[in-house]
Amino acid sequence: MSEPRAGETAAETAVRGHTLGPHVVGQRIVVRHLLPDGRATDVLGTCTAWGAGTLTIERDGPHAGAGPVVVALADVVTGKPVPPRASVRARVGARECEERIAALWASTTTEPLGSWLLRASPPHGGRLRRRGNSALAMDEPGIGWVDAAWGVRRFYDGLEQTPLIQVQLGSAVEQKLATLGFTPMGDGDAHAQLAPVAQALRSLRAVAPEADAELDETADRVSVRLAGGRATGTGVLTDDWLLVEGLAVDEGHRRRGLASGVLVELLDWGASQGARTAMLHVEVANEPALALYARHGFVTHHTNRYLVGR
Repeated sequence: MSEPRAGETAAETAVRGHTLGPHVVGQRIVVRHLLPDGRATDVLGTCTAWGAGTLTIERDGPHAGAGPVVVALADVVTGKPVPPRASVRARVGARECEERIAALWASTTTEPLGSWLLRASPPHGGRLRRRGNSALAMDEPGIGWVDAAWGVRRFYDGLEQTPLIQVQLGSAVEQKLATLGFTPMGDGDAHAQLAPVAQALRSLRAVAPEADAELDETADRVSVRLAGGRATGTGVLTDDWLLVEGLAVDEGHRRRGLASGVLVELLDWGASQGARTAMLHVEVANEPALALYARHGFVTHHTNRYLVGR
């Protein structure tokens, strides 16, 4: 057995040869441990607690809902983090995910264009949002490419807006539209990220700081202000999805866990309303935000790009 480090218990020393430790709280792990009769057994699930010589695992798979398993660290034979459990949401198409975005705005005008969807929304937060003011084009238009491109231009010209099309990055749709005069805006590529609400909430609760929170809620929407408004965010419920929008922390108060605190409040509210899946958009260049979301179980479902008709 390895020699204990300063402040380390014997049980923690016993598992130091593996990749377990307090850092796995909130992560999905597999652990082989000894039973009282000396037999070894495996347990798979999310680590929800570590300390006082034990770790706690909330099982998933066929044993989900059967209650947590508490394992003495001294009984651990081996263990390691494993990838998050595949969500049924991973089988949902990009279009279905993006159609839910309309719930973010109080008034959205839509018009079908073959299999595409033309969208127009009023200013949100003082400006027109691309997601609510672009044609959603995640597959072939079904009416001919030239007619579809003309239809997009006609619709947005009528609104005196720049013709925009939202596509999946690197798709055949993007390539075809390039031949019809639609080119990337040059910024704003964004990942659509999903996470199971329960999993992300467990992980966030383990690290979020204690802070006073103010909630302004309706039946399907909540706005959160943390630490006197230094951190804010909005959650919108659509069926059993929670859309997370506008997460922001004042520049002078970043790196204090306030973003995690806002997410806890949003997801906790969503869970109380029956939300099972959380969804958010984050620009591909926003590495700090991507790292935060990844730590708490968010994965990229698809990546969006906006094309402009010059």
